[in-house]
Amino acid sequence: MSKIRGKNTKIEVVVFRELRKRGIYFQKHYKSIEGNPDIALPRKKKAVFVDGDFWHGYQLKKLKARLPKGYWISKIERNVKRDKKNRSLLRKKGWQVIRVWEHEIEKDLDASVNRIKSFLLNEV
Repeated sequence: MSKIRGKNTKIEVVVFRELRKRGIYFQKHYKSIEGNPDIALPRKKKAVFVDGDFWHGYQLKKLKARLPKGYWISKIERNVKRDKKNRSLLRKKGWQVIRVWEHEIEKDLDASVNRIKSFLLNEV
């Protein structure tokens, strides 16, 4: 467990690098708001969460069947609940929020980075 990163995961570092290559400047792990978004533009009130499939409960119903009951299921369910709460609080404060899943980035990095770029630059 001590080796598991909460910040600067491999997938986040790849996204950060690609955004910088495209001339997008942003705040990493912005701590001044709920949820500490992985990518933030505070002046535009835009936040991007780059979420790992396992830790943030992508297809949790399928995942539950493979995991032992107890700790892991409750941990992931708490993460999902916290994520929803944080996104809701940010939206109430006027922030625009998107979530990009790890598998989407791995499947098509270019499309995922373009989606984030469009969101951040108001091209959506």
